[in-house]
Amino acid sequence: MSSKGKRFRLSLVTRWSALVGTLLAVGILIALALDHLLPGQPLAVLGICLLCVVPIALITIRSQIQPILSLFRALEGTVASYRDGDFSFSLHWAQNDELSDLIEAHNALGQVLREQRLDLVQRELLLDTMVQNTPVAMLLVAELANAPRTIVYANLAARQLLSSGRKLEGYALNEVLEQAAPALIEALGRGGDGLFTAGEGEEEEVYHLARRNFSLNGRKHELLLLRQLTTELRRQEVQTWKKVIRVISHELNNSLAPLASLAHSGAELVRRGQTERLPQILETIGERTRHLESFILGYARFAKLPTPRIDAVPWEALVARLAGQVSFRVIGELPAEPAQIDTAQMEQALLNLIKNAHESGSWPDHVELQIRRVQEVIRIDVLDRGSGMNDAVLTNALVPFYSTKRSGTGLGLALAREIAEAHGGRITLANREGSGLAVTMILPVGP
Repeated sequence: MSSKGKRFRLSLVTRWSALVGTLLAVGILIALALDHLLPGQPLAVLGICLLCVVPIALITIRSQIQPILSLFRALEGTVASYRDGDFSFSLHWAQNDELSDLIEAHNALGQVLREQRLDLVQRELLLDTMVQNTPVAMLLVAELANAPRTIVYANLAARQLLSSGRKLEGYALNEVLEQAAPALIEALGRGGDGLFTAGEGEEEEVYHLARRNFSLNGRKHELLLLRQLTTELRRQEVQTWKKVIRVISHELNNSLAPLASLAHSGAELVRRGQTERLPQILETIGERTRHLESFILGYARFAKLPTPRIDAVPWEALVARLAGQVSFRVIGELPAEPAQIDTAQMEQALLNLIKNAHESGSWPDHVELQIRRVQEVIRIDVLDRGSGMNDAVLTNALVPFYSTKRSGTGLGLALAREIAEAHGGRITLANREGSGLAVTMILPVGP
């Protein structure tokens, strides 16, 4: 139990009641004394009594109210300090009454605000440390009325990239970009996110530019993020080449070893004069050769995907062409506006996705296609009720040459992803509730 709780508690009501009672008692005693001294003179007694009691009452009440008024002024001052962001003040009240409870609650509020301010300062320090030391160059640009776009924040990576470590805050963006690589200026001029390459030969560097617009303190701001991807891309390129060589070597060995064996068997049969089995051997050699040709052509087609030739195509016509090659069920109504796509490429991408849905173990009538407009994008969903994918497969499913099928090349989903990205879109994969997989392609409404 606190020392304050052990003290005798005298509430404001009790104290003021005792004060009023004491003043009344003093007035009555004075009146009785005057009546004894001045019998038969009630008016004189009343006047003298008032002259004695009123000053005493005023002085006593003032002495009691003055500390309370001082406390209220102190409360007003601390509230003003809180409003200005200064939470270092606390108050003290000597009495053990209702006002002491108010002061205790006020001090507790100040303590909470101080702790929150300290926590906020620590968070800001942590965030600033992370932002300053991240390898991603960050520029925050403000758009001021009748003034050039001004840099209001730049981290260490941005200063190293654009000004050899010098401070950038307060400078106009156009002034800073005068010393930047032409590729960066061109990338900023195009608008939107994208990749660009700066430098030549051994000094060539690949960057990713991301841009985000938002309002801050009533002004428009743009956040520019520049991330160097050269090292990461080179590492991924090496890994991809290793995977390609491994897959192609595996497929070539699987095809060439049987071909060599069959050729040897055919030559032995010819030497013995037993030619009745030669047609079967030659047919098998032809099948393996065609399979190998198809495999190589698949890789070549993926590596040489041409730039899409965008045309306006009715969705009904595209769906009809797909329905003539593979079975599926259309969900909902198709968008009224035509698709802005390369018909051949998009047909190939959707055909790969629908065939994958059939190969997932789903019943054929559970393979579904839904095409709809959602705000400013076209969403295409290919749905099935197969076995779905585990986390590892979901993570790698869109990586080229990754396949869980014994005879798969790992190019179906990767090619669909390449086509979607060439159209300015993307592909996502997600397991459906219950069972099955949902493959979603997001495309822009316009070309």
